[in-house]
Amino acid sequence: MQSKQRILLVEDEEHLLEAIKLNLELEGYRVTTATDGKKALKIFKEERFNLIILDVMIPEIDGFQVAETIRLQNTEVPIMFLTAKNSSEDRITGLKKGADDYLIKPFNLEELILRVGNLVRRSLKPDDLKELNSYQIGDKTIYFNSYELHHADGTITSLTKKETMLLKLLIERRNEAVSREQILETVWNYDVYPSTRTIDNFILTFRKYFEPDQKHPIYFHSIRGVGYKFTDNNA
Repeated sequence: MQSKQRILLVEDEEHLLEAIKLNLELEGYRVTTATDGKKALKIFKEERFNLIILDVMIPEIDGFQVAETIRLQNTEVPIMFLTAKNSSEDRITGLKKGADDYLIKPFNLEELILRVGNLVRRSLKPDDLKELNSYQIGDKTIYFNSYELHHADGTITSLTKKETMLLKLLIERRNEAVSREQILETVWNYDVYPSTRTIDNFILTFRKYFEPDQKHPIYFHSIRGVGYKFTDNNA
């Protein structure tokens, strides 16, 4: 993540609030919390956020009313409801109030992180997204515009367009899990539906290119049931 994106987390269950906050902070987000709707609205007026995560059943002012009030002031900031209210009527109400996403408790933490990443990226202005023309991994450099991988000894490996697109996607979202659906949309544009094995083979190729030890990868990871992740602790 190029800079710390800001999230307002509104949840009145203390243990859940702390657990979500901790995991979002581990992903690199800056998290501000509120335990009731009145405090949430006060904080929102005073600060700028890239995402609002709202429980529905919170004290003072409920989440639906909070979302409606926020939408009167700001039509762009993404809002995600995180709630045990799972009827279709509740979902429809949430969407009518201006929500961009609606996740039911109990939820899968990795799914929450993926959804948060999608919504935060949607909030970023063009100035926040710098065009990535090259990237160094270890002693090798990828040049995205020329589809080339330059090695330390001066040799050059030609990359396919799909390899380059997948590398760029994973690197732009480094240290985040990227779902297979995101890869399909960005790299294959839904023209062809590659099997999981196809994407796995790309990851294996990247490991041959970049990993000092392919059996113990430090850069390119497959995350079972979720997708894939490029890790670079120096980024």
